[in-house]
Amino acid sequence: MNKTPLIAPSLLSADFCNLERDIRLLNRSNCDWYHLDVMDGVFVPNISFGFPVMEAMARVATKPLDVHLMIVEPEKFVPQVKALGAHVMNVHQEATTHLHRLLGQIRREGMLSGVTLNPSTSLTTIEDILEEADVVMLMSVNPGFAGQRFIPHTIEKVRRLREMIDRRNLNTLIEVDGGVSRANAAQLVEAGADVLVAGSAVFKALDPLQEINILKEC
Repeated sequence: MNKTPLIAPSLLSADFCNLERDIRLLNRSNCDWYHLDVMDGVFVPNISFGFPVMEAMARVATKPLDVHLMIVEPEKFVPQVKALGAHVMNVHQEATTHLHRLLGQIRREGMLSGVTLNPSTSLTTIEDILEEADVVMLMSVNPGFAGQRFIPHTIEKVRRLREMIDRRNLNTLIEVDGGVSRANAAQLVEAGADVLVAGSAVFKALDPLQEINILKEC
């Protein structure tokens, strides 16, 4: 029997005119984390929201925050992410030069250390720092925009990452972000995913709370 995945709805797909309403909706749901996508218009070709907006989100949210920094030089913002009360700080392997140092810094601040890989980035790039990562997130779309189509080869990439983690007897969680829906959730969990980030699948559903339940039961 497949394990029950953690579900982390992406607030990038929420209604920005009604963020408080949508967060309170999630507060009543069976989701596990709130996924916050921070974009700077440099590392990715879009700008989302910054710390003032996230501080407002954090005041309403009742579940752990999973902060995903799609920005250059994420090491500059560890104190601000900690101040949000974030549970996870996720940084891109491609966006920082001293990844080992940064993951250690995140852990010392009491957050789970997360490293994210773009679709074209090989798993070999994190072999030497895997023990330092509490979470590895695989992008299943090219980052920058919500609502993109899932890249199918991500499933096999999850499977290979699960093998890497298991060989070392680590407790590292595998997270998948981008185009996740009921159409691929079961395959991702079977391959070894622990956390599913779902944006459009949740917020565009007729019943977002039920959609979260469906994803958890995949």
